[in-house]
Amino acid sequence: MGLSEAPGGGATGLEDLCEPAMPRVSEDRPRTHSTASSNGDIQVRGPFQAMELRRRDYHVERPLLNQEQLEELGSRSSATGTLQWRTWFRCSHARAQALLLQYFPVLAWLPQYPVRDWLLGDLLSGLSVAIMQLPQGLAYALLAGLPPVFGLYSSFYPVFIYFLFGTSRHISVGTFAVMSVMVGSVTESLAPDEAFLQASNSTVDVAARDAARVQVASTLSVLVGLFQVGLGLIHFGFVVTYLSEPLVRAYTTAASVQVFVSQLKYVFGLHLSSRSGPLSLIYTVLEVCWKLPHTVVGTMVTAVVAGVVLVLVKLLNDKLRRQLPMPLPGELLTLIGATGISYGVGLQHRFGVDVVGKIPAGLVPPVAPSPQLFARLVGNAFAIAVVGFAIAISLGKIFALRHGYRVDSNQELVALGLSNLIGGIFQCFPVSCSMSRSLVQESTGGNTQVAGAISSLFILIIIVKLGELFQDLPKAVLAAAIIVNLKGMLMQFTDIRSLWKANRVDLLIWLVTFVATILLNLDLGLAVAVVFSLLLVVVRTQLPHYSVLGQVPDTDIYRDVAEYSEAREVPGVKVFRSSATMYFANAELYSDTLKQRCGVNVDHLISQKKKLLRKQELKLKRLQKENKLPKQAAASKGTSISINVNTSVTDIESNDVEGSKAKVSAGTELEDTAARGQEDAKAPDMSSLKTLGLPQPDFHSLILDLSSLSFVDTVCLKSLKNIFRDFREIEVEVYMAACHSPVVTQLEVGHFFDASITKQHLFASVHDAVIFALQHPRSSPVNPVLVTKL
Repeated sequence: MGLSEAPGGGATGLEDLCEPAMPRVSEDRPRTHSTASSNGDIQVRGPFQAMELRRRDYHVERPLLNQEQLEELGSRSSATGTLQWRTWFRCSHARAQALLLQYFPVLAWLPQYPVRDWLLGDLLSGLSVAIMQLPQGLAYALLAGLPPVFGLYSSFYPVFIYFLFGTSRHISVGTFAVMSVMVGSVTESLAPDEAFLQASNSTVDVAARDAARVQVASTLSVLVGLFQVGLGLIHFGFVVTYLSEPLVRAYTTAASVQVFVSQLKYVFGLHLSSRSGPLSLIYTVLEVCWKLPHTVVGTMVTAVVAGVVLVLVKLLNDKLRRQLPMPLPGELLTLIGATGISYGVGLQHRFGVDVVGKIPAGLVPPVAPSPQLFARLVGNAFAIAVVGFAIAISLGKIFALRHGYRVDSNQELVALGLSNLIGGIFQCFPVSCSMSRSLVQESTGGNTQVAGAISSLFILIIIVKLGELFQDLPKAVLAAAIIVNLKGMLMQFTDIRSLWKANRVDLLIWLVTFVATILLNLDLGLAVAVVFSLLLVVVRTQLPHYSVLGQVPDTDIYRDVAEYSEAREVPGVKVFRSSATMYFANAELYSDTLKQRCGVNVDHLISQKKKLLRKQELKLKRLQKENKLPKQAAASKGTSISINVNTSVTDIESNDVEGSKAKVSAGTELEDTAARGQEDAKAPDMSSLKTLGLPQPDFHSLILDLSSLSFVDTVCLKSLKNIFRDFREIEVEVYMAACHSPVVTQLEVGHFFDASITKQHLFASVHDAVIFALQHPRSSPVNPVLVTKL
């Protein structure tokens, strides 16, 4: 390929490119800012020289290339893919070490940990996260329908396990509002208050209920862990790609509404019925409104005061962010102050404020999960596993991109799975990562998961020694802390306005996900959202943008003539393109739109042609049959049949043969035509549109721009062959252009190329196909034998 500059920067028109004597393609495009020097190095010019180069043109001289010539020129060979499974069974020291470091990432980075540079930041970060972890663990345990101490357990075991197996350096694993409310919906449905009413006084046996709910939550955590570990080991981390960002944000927004509603009973001091399933949120809101007259005033005042204090501390942190070395621990200070006031004033006894109650000191022994619950928990466990991983990996990738390291999605699945699996054995409920704690861990100087390990050690100290000090903590304060922390997720309602302006299809996904989650609960809402988003993808591929392309003047660029006013269709050539790949769901629409955009009723034209040809065939057979008797009579009289056939119309008229004149003449003419067609085809073809008196298309070539094809299936192959067959029937030759190599390979495997459709019908670019079509206009219909072979 030769590269040379045009001396005057003038453009070469398409009419010059298409001269038969010119076997090359000339392209005029702006020159790039870099030029090749004589020794092969790239010389980058200054801005003024670059601006000057933009005004110049360049010419690429090369022959027209179809796929066959391109493969020969580029020495194409079939890509031999290595079988991945063969490497799984190879054993070597290097492979064993790689596997060990892959599944135990802590062994890779901890020996290289820069103690002097990072330890102080990780220590402060771990302390800050632990201060947040304590109140959130207590509060989110209530959200999960469990005693508060189990939130502390869930803030210790899973965090330390993730320190050993995780690959993200900044996310804070532990209790999270969305996960807790999903767990709460399961525990309250499988262990409702009504199932533990005491026969003597119709009160709830709280101890038995809590024990049953702890068993359900821990078994659920084990099952979630098994799902996540299994999916990670089979490299199924890509499953979260089906959860788009609008879907996840809408789902977490709806979950935050569920969290808000679930905390109203603690804010107003109400006793509500346990509900689960579709419309449970609506019924809960109605019950809260119905029981508002029974509000405990002391509880409501406590919640309001605690909420105001938390909001003021957050506003102060935002205002003094640059001056403070670390944020003020507003939640911890509020919990300590509320506990002291509750103990000193006696809020429970004097004002009926519900408190946390007894918090046992020390750790609990491991307990085996209950296999009898697996069948009832499997659906919820899978949903929780996917949602928890989606939240963790999205945050992990954000921090990894910000700090320049890589997060392994499959190893993250394994790490989260082991955290939930081992945590479930120690009576923890399913966890994920918290956005607020992760931001604090990063902003306070955290560099690795050493910060997470330090925070878990602080939580361990609280569990062993200090947890019992919070026995008089009002539950209304924990509810206020949960509601205040929902600000970030509730602010996602602004997505509606931004998506309305940016992408209304994503807005539709957002709204459907939100409404489905609110009405159908968290598990069914997620399923509906995923199915709807996937169906929407299918619908969008079924309705792509189809366009007829025209050439931008003096370039080899082809664009939609409806969008580019200067783009002109090449005379005699139609170029058609789809914005989506063609497969079984849209192949029929592709063919129909193609025929419609070409301006020719292809199916009607083919039908009329077949009818006329059938009439000619029947007429020929009838005439041959009628001429058979005169021929036999002439043979019996010793007269040659050639005399009758070659008799002129004038001789027939002079002998006054009225009855057989037209028949003999027509029969002779048809026989002569068939004979001449078989001998030298000098006469017009009786099957052509022109001979049959049918309208001819105003173009002789059709070019299919297949650059958007990413794969082909059997339906696509058949549709392409049908397009070739149909357009050849109306005397239009079809070419393809711009196929990617994997698509060409699939065409070869699918036996698409044969005697009638070869690789010479596939060109490297649309411009190559256009020039070839102009140089080789179709002058006669294709051989019917080749058409029928399709």
